[in-house]
Amino acid sequence: MSELLEKVNTPDDLDGLKADELNRLAEEIRDYLIETISKTGGHLASNLGVVELTVALHRHLKSPRDSIIWDVGHQSYTHKILTGRKKELSTIRQGGGLSGFPKRDESEHDKINTGHSSTSISSALGMARARDHRSSEERVYCVIGDGAITGGMAMEALNHAGHVGTDLTVILNDNEMSISKNVGALSSYLSKLRSEPGLRRLKEDMSDIVDSIPGIGSSVSRTVDKAKDSVKYMMVPGIIFEELGFTYLGPVSGHDIESLQKVFKQADKISGPVLIHAATVKGKGYCPAEDEPCDYHGVSSFEIESGSQNRSRENPTYSDVFGETLSEMGETDIRIVGITAAMPAGTGLEKFADRFPNRFYDVGIAEQHALTFGAGLARGGMRPVVSIYSTFLQRGYDQVIHDICLQELPVIIGIDRAGIVGGDGETHQGQFDISFLRAIPNLTMMAPRDEAELARMMWTAYKLEKPAAIRYPRGEGEGVDIPESPDTIPTGEGERLREGEDVEIIALGSMVYPALAAAELLEEQGISAGVFDARFIQPLDDKILEIVSQSSLLVTAEENAVSGGFGSLIVEKAGQADINLPDSFINIGLPDEFIPHGDQQKMRRKYGLDAESIAGRISSRIKGDGGRI
Repeated sequence: MSELLEKVNTPDDLDGLKADELNRLAEEIRDYLIETISKTGGHLASNLGVVELTVALHRHLKSPRDSIIWDVGHQSYTHKILTGRKKELSTIRQGGGLSGFPKRDESEHDKINTGHSSTSISSALGMARARDHRSSEERVYCVIGDGAITGGMAMEALNHAGHVGTDLTVILNDNEMSISKNVGALSSYLSKLRSEPGLRRLKEDMSDIVDSIPGIGSSVSRTVDKAKDSVKYMMVPGIIFEELGFTYLGPVSGHDIESLQKVFKQADKISGPVLIHAATVKGKGYCPAEDEPCDYHGVSSFEIESGSQNRSRENPTYSDVFGETLSEMGETDIRIVGITAAMPAGTGLEKFADRFPNRFYDVGIAEQHALTFGAGLARGGMRPVVSIYSTFLQRGYDQVIHDICLQELPVIIGIDRAGIVGGDGETHQGQFDISFLRAIPNLTMMAPRDEAELARMMWTAYKLEKPAAIRYPRGEGEGVDIPESPDTIPTGEGERLREGEDVEIIALGSMVYPALAAAELLEEQGISAGVFDARFIQPLDDKILEIVSQSSLLVTAEENAVSGGFGSLIVEKAGQADINLPDSFINIGLPDEFIPHGDQQKMRRKYGLDAESIAGRISSRIKGDGGRI
């Protein structure tokens, strides 16, 4: 570890550092980030882009008395380094180690747990108003990216903050080119004119003088105001924020610590909400990440010199299969449209976008809009396919109900990252989608056991011409060949994969292959296990109720929360059909708790979703019941 970085363990350690030392510290932190993340994997480009910004913030503020709220939070690694977690950075996103996002129980400097976008301004405004109610004086800053600020929730918060008028500083971390045309000396000069306290007072004094002229003062004042507004609309890049009630400062280089501290001091002198526009470079200081910021946003371990990431894949991912299948479907029907909420690469839809650019829509971080936009397309005669991560689909729940299913519109929803996702942890685990979707009428919901079944289910959903959702896990498929012309699956029909006499396992989606492997392990113990792939969550296959009525030991297996999940659905349906449950019943799934971060396979073993754990529970139950074999 470098000399300066070794000495910095808390934000207070920044106080005695001179300007050149702060810049050297930033470079040491950047080197430390690259070195560490090259071994552990994690969010690289976003963190490299905010090193100087984070150093400047902690030099200016007095955390934890003052608050820093990070939107999303995947850019908080430097913040963690400066707040006492430097030596633990090598454990980031690993089981039992640091979270990749701010986490309150990790540090008093992490004021709000984050992981989803567009939430920071709302949280910060709430904390600022709480401060006001307590008659306290701490400062509240939040950092939000140019992508996240386009989210509807962020706009709602800006609107409210401008209306309330409380002291709050929002830093717009702009690492794209969307506002670059406004960067320049003129823009900085106008910003200084509008924000310099002395000049602001001078303008107020001049207005008072003009207004006091008998007979003509008010009319001259109105003319001056109109001229001033015209100049603002033509030349001030932050006019939209000004009109929302914010004082706009910037643009300022997000890599210039001295300039950042000056603008922070300006912001503190201004009454009411302030927005500071900081221009940064995503991936700053590491050429591969600067050149390809998307590829280096979230990385596995990599070689520093070449930038080559250590990704060894034998099979295509489910996201890849989804995108490729959708592209093939697009060839057959010009009505098919692909929609994503700022995740074209993550959802595999970039393949569709490349092939059909005029039929692809990236709506930005706006899941609610993506779903209702899809509903409108469907109502207009198109066949929209919306792909959203399970954890982000939570944000569009009302839209699934109100805008899609209530009207029975043919929108296909690809639920990516369903189940355990790994290093991103609690905020990203897809553990609730079955529970919150299965109660919605008119929605057909499926889960494939492998990539071939995913392709078949996509074609099945297309043929339904009604709302349909398909949930599939993160990561590689099972290595099953996908047929050139996938056939469809009869609606609500599961599939018997293995006969058994002692126990029946009804498995869903990603749990089917572990269930089959568990059956093999049980056979070695002399236990005969049957396996039935449900395939459909709704409508539920009637054969499942027959299995329930005929089984002495029944096991359900799902990668979803047990509460309100697939196993619970079977219990409900059996009760409605007046079918008694077997004397022995095991519902395998995720417990009633938020699942922390860690290696995907290790977490599945921890929560009993692997073959060995399933076989162990079944064997123990049989032996505990006196051994019926």
